This record gives sequence, structure tokens and C-alpha cells, in this order.
Amino acid sequence: MSHALSPVRGSPRQGTMRTAIRGIGELILTAGLVVLLFVFYEAYVTDWSSAVKQGEVTAKLDDTWRNPRGAVDHPVNGAGIAKMYIPSFGSDFVFTVLEGTGPDTLAAGPGHYQSTALPGQPGNFAVAGHRVGKGSPFNALDLLSSCDAIVVETADRWFVYRVLPLRGESTNWATAKTTRPQCRGVEPLPGRYSDVVGKTIVQPTQTEVIAPIPGHPDQPAKREIGLITLTTCHPQFSARQRLIVHGVLVAQYRKIPGERPAELTVGT
Repeated sequence: MSHALSPVRGSPRQGTMRTAIRGIGELILTAGLVVLLFVFYEAYVTDWSSAVKQGEVTAKLDDTWRNPRGAVDHPVNGAGIAKMYIPSFGSDFVFTVLEGTGPDTLAAGPGHYQSTALPGQPGNFAVAGHRVGKGSPFNALDLLSSCDAIVVETADRWFVYRVLPLRGESTNWATAKTTRPQCRGVEPLPGRYSDVVGKTIVQPTQTEVIAPIPGHPDQPAKREIGLITLTTCHPQFSARQRLIVHGVLVAQYRKIPGERPAELTVGT
């Protein structure tokens, strides 16, 4: 008689269960790999493609600025219209802003909402940008603080906007801003603008945030304050909501060859 161990044979039902569990595990693993590939594609492959497109539109814009005879009175959809700098994101943060907000346009860089004001004009210069992938120009928008500078360069001028006081900061603003030199010219907005704050989260359907008076598209458009509004998806990797940043125009300078505004220095 052999004393060797003999294999235990399970019931057919147990074998079926093991096969089903193994199949479910393989499906979960496959789904996880698909998600990882999608994230890699969105975060890296589209970034590379967008960087190429951004370089092309920037080169065309630079050429237009050097040769103004070819300039047009009204921006052409998809063409570069300005450059945007956010010094608190680093000295190398600069993107050419394109006209329009269609998918192809936003794949090359931030896009100007065509119904809104142009840089430096009274009203609301509103710009959309991707948060993840396609260059991710507005990936860190949630890190902006009140008074942070958003500098916009056009063919002949520099426009300096600063983020408005955040929600809850208005009460003690007069005291708080004295300790921050960069807050010069920034105040809680009065009257019809009193509910406009530096940063907020809204639903995708709340397009009133880009109105000349944000939140009040029905208000008569007259004597508007110069504002900038940046919009992007929220939270990251989701289009469920929109993150909105509002800033106010505090300064403008005529461009002088070889000179740049002091506001482009990080921390000023």
C-alpha cells in the first residue's frame, strides 16, 4: 500500500467557480491596463503633440508681430492672438493664446472665448485651457492665490491682471493686503461685481462666468471693469465641473524692445 499523498479532486462546481473567478480577475486586469494606457496617452502623448502645435502657432504669432503688415483687424479662428505668463508657475510658464475654444484649437494651447473682450479691453477677457493632457496649460490653476499675476502680451503692450480676493478674504482685506506688496491695485469689486471672487467651482452649463459682468449676463454692458477669466475642467481627469479663476486688470505698459515688466519676476 502506497503512503504517497494522492491529489484531491474537487467537484465540477468548484472548478467552474475557479474558472469564473479567474476570468473576472483577467477582465479587471485588462481594464486596469486600458485605463493606464489611456492616462499615459492623455498625459504624455497628447502633451508632445500639443507642444509641436503650440510651437507652430507661437512662431506664426512672432512673425506677425515682427511684420505687422500681415496682421488682420479681427482675430482668425485658431490663430495666436497673445501670450500668457503666470510667474508664480515659474519663469518658463508661457503659452500662446489662440482665438476660439474648439477641440482642435484647445489641442494647441489655451483658447480665447470669441464672444468676450480682447486683452486689455473693458469687459471680460476669458480663456479656456486643458488641465490634463494636450499641453496641460491650466493643470495648476487651483494653486493660484489672490494677487498672483497673470501677464498678457500683445503686439505692442503688456497687460497685468491679478487674481481677485478669494472667497472669505474680503472681510479683512484692507489689513491683509498691506503685508503683500503685489496686492497693490487689488480690491474686492464693488456694486454689480460684488459676488465675483478670485476662484470658484461651477457646473459646465454656468457660462455666465465669462459674461462682461461675471454671473450677470443680463446686466447692461457699460463701463465694465477690465477682467480676465480662466476656465478649466475640475477635478483633474474629470469634466464634471469647471474651475474658474477671475483677475482684475491693474496695469498696462507699452512694449519697449529689450524690456519686460517687473511683474514677470516670480514673487512680484
